[in-house]
Amino acid sequence: MAAIDTPVSNRHPSGKMVKKSTIVDLTPMVDLGFLLITFFVFTTTMAKPTVMKVQVPFEDTKDNDPLCNSCVLTTVLYDNDVIKYYEGDIDTAEIKITDYKNIREIIQQKKKKVFDVTGNKDRFVLIIKPSDKASFKNFVDLTDEVTINQIKRYYIDELNEEEKIKIKRFEK
Repeated sequence: MAAIDTPVSNRHPSGKMVKKSTIVDLTPMVDLGFLLITFFVFTTTMAKPTVMKVQVPFEDTKDNDPLCNSCVLTTVLYDNDVIKYYEGDIDTAEIKITDYKNIREIIQQKKKKVFDVTGNKDRFVLIIKPSDKASFKNFVDLTDEVTINQIKRYYIDELNEEEKIKIKRFEK
């Protein structure tokens, strides 16, 4: 480590002042520096941000693969962990209310219905429509459910005026 040689007396027998020899071993300091550099390089490579794929429907309505109304589940996110959802088209649909504890079961039931009708569970489509009152946490929770339930076709969209009116009418 560090060593300082100190003679017993500060004065030489001839009366002159003696200079002290100072030797500092910096090896532990260099080791500490390399350890810190290694730590910070490692933690920055481990903490890279990940990006989630988001699919948005095309504006073009002339699709080669039209969606069947019975295959679609639309969820509207609200505050206080409330989800309003309906199956198929908004004009003929019955709007129901649930929360994030029960949404997984609802998605799984809808996937089973789609499989029973079409014979292909991948035809199931989930549409996520966050309202102005929804929090980002609610949105992330529902996209986590998309991953957990292995939903291959899901879309994120905004509420249109017709849906806002129908859902508001449902609240009364």
